Amino acid sequence: MSALSAFWWHRPEMRRTMKLQRETDPAWAQEVAARPGCEGLFSCLECGTCSGTCPLSMYMDLGPRRVIALAREGFREDALTSQTIWLCASCYSCDVECPCQIRLTDLMGSLKREAVRRKLYPRRFPVPVLEQELCHAVSRHGRRSEFWRVFRTALRSNPLQMLTLIGAGCRLFREGRLSLRRQPSRHARGFESKLARRELT
Repeated sequence: MSALSAFWWHRPEMRRTMKLQRETDPAWAQEVAARPGCEGLFSCLECGTCSGTCPLSMYMDLGPRRVIALAREGFREDALTSQTIWLCASCYSCDVECPCQIRLTDLMGSLKREAVRRKLYPRRFPVPVLEQELCHAVSRHGRRSEFWRVFRTALRSNPLQMLTLIGAGCRLFREGRLSLRRQPSRHARGFESKLARRELT
């Protein structure tokens, strides 16, 4: 078999990775910039200070600067499916150091909420699952239960992880530091309406 024939049968799959301007959604970028805390979206100088000060940037698939650039240009799906928004620790280092005073932490939070609403978050990634379980527990019971939140998060993201938590859970239970009881708040109904209003912002 000639080299040309071998290439024809085993040629690599070619995929375009460069984004085109026609794939953007400028209206979405304007919508994001109109949200509370995201007004400085178009003020970014792309200096990279946010990426340099972020303590978790080494674990992110995209640096914070690139997430801002994607959101500003209207690449909605690329911004919302990035793991960066879920790795944000909300430490506000980027907000403090940003020369343009962009509230990047608020922007990340807004993108998180939209990703959950559009179901674009990584399915087995524990951070969005944990956030959903926390909101679910607070809206239904008015307060969170550590055991049930961790249990449901592990069940949805990585069920085998529960095997590694059994030992620690038993020790905490014996010492009286872990309760299986749910203690609902008397004001639980009001939380659900407040969370619903918050999702609109």
